[in-house]
Amino acid sequence: MALTETPMQAEKAQTIFEKSKTGRRAAALPATEVPEKPLAELIPENLLRSEAPRLPEIAEPEIVRHYNRLSRRNFDLDTGFYPLGSCTMKHNPRLNERVAALPGHARLHPAQDPRRAQGALELMWLLQESLSEICGLPHVSLQPSAGSHGELAGLLLTRAYHADRGEERTKVLAPDTSHGTNPASVTMAGYEVIKVATNDRGGVEMEDLRAKLAENQGEVACLMLTNPNTLGVFDENIAEIASLIHEAGGTLYYDGANLNAVMGHSRPGDMGFDIVHVNLHKSFSQPHGGGGPGAGPIAVSDRIEPYLPKPQVVRREPSNGHGPSFDLDFERPKSIGRLRGFQGNFGVFVRSYAYILSLGGDGLAEASETAVLNANYLKARLAEGRSGERLPIAFDRHCMHEFVLSGKPMKRDLGLATLDLAKRLLDFGFHPPTVYFPLLVDEALMVEPTETESKESLDAFTEAVEKILTEAEGDPELAKSAPYTTPVRRLDEVKATRQPVVRQAL
Repeated sequence: MALTETPMQAEKAQTIFEKSKTGRRAAALPATEVPEKPLAELIPENLLRSEAPRLPEIAEPEIVRHYNRLSRRNFDLDTGFYPLGSCTMKHNPRLNERVAALPGHARLHPAQDPRRAQGALELMWLLQESLSEICGLPHVSLQPSAGSHGELAGLLLTRAYHADRGEERTKVLAPDTSHGTNPASVTMAGYEVIKVATNDRGGVEMEDLRAKLAENQGEVACLMLTNPNTLGVFDENIAEIASLIHEAGGTLYYDGANLNAVMGHSRPGDMGFDIVHVNLHKSFSQPHGGGGPGAGPIAVSDRIEPYLPKPQVVRREPSNGHGPSFDLDFERPKSIGRLRGFQGNFGVFVRSYAYILSLGGDGLAEASETAVLNANYLKARLAEGRSGERLPIAFDRHCMHEFVLSGKPMKRDLGLATLDLAKRLLDFGFHPPTVYFPLLVDEALMVEPTETESKESLDAFTEAVEKILTEAEGDPELAKSAPYTTPVRRLDEVKATRQPVVRQAL
């Protein structure tokens, strides 16, 4: 590997504002043929700016080059293997992009009257029906815009459900393997988090669950659970867990981040869950990362349905010989209200529905089968050689879509932290897996290959890990100073967290 400075490292990255030059334009617009009016006659005075916005002034070629350079400074799925655990970074078929870009989809205004947006509403209704079937729950709302947003929605639904029954419950149970957004959402919803331990098989420790329910009798509002969980294992006690929570009067919430492992094989509703959020941007072909756009629809049981967000997309039965129509239903007296402006990120809905239609039920089931096959193949390969010795499997049993390695022996024997291995993988053309999560595994490395990677990609990743461990036996400093080939070398992550620069002086 070359250790010299790359051209992109040598280049001083500039923001679009730093490249701005007064008077430059990307286009020259013709004079308007409409008589001009003073802005004060068109916009209320209290909404007018006191000074013009400071926008960058730059020519079109430089705009194109600027954003092209930015795109090359990021690692992306089109560049290489992206085994980021619990994130399902799989290939997104370009066909779905073409469908979402059709003018009728891309240019539809969110304030359009429902009577003139029948195609969009029908697509949303059909997507709701599809997700209902996949999740095994009869009612769906598309409003939440992310998985964490779906979590918050589920907790607000739980609160509304208990309040309607005259109950005030204050605590939510969550396993110590849960995604970090789970306890964050619990806190945002005004509940207290109670942690539940993990057993030696990687599932919920049943005795601890029973003890927590007994200690907090009448106070537990909900248990939030991912199945398969972040260790990549399916909880064998899910039926008993559901029974215990329901007997205690709580709701059972399914974090759908790992739904990609079980599509067409098992359904959360059949397991006993009351509320499910679905990450369309993970399991259903929506490119994601960098903050959006996303979608986290929720599917719920009959007892939770009255509290769903409003408006709901509904199908009106035909009358007077006409076909069915679609509408927005605002008449929901027990609803928790709106979760966002308008109905969600419509382009995400289009891509996801196109993906579901193109695969069909059998195709979704096959996608999950292949995701599980790839994960178990890669787990078996990494159990060989140096990686098997230095990076043992944390819970060595048949995994689902992902698995977790422990870098504890690697750190003890080679002085190499999980972060060092992750940074060095970038020099081999691979995005690192998720690191230091779940928290109960020392020096954790969470790997999710997804169903869209070839055997050759998985073998190449295994070989890269083996090479890094081999070179570390002779020169551990090589990995400790990595990466070398990326646009930016290793950053001071502690300083970046504690002293972030989020605004630029203009």
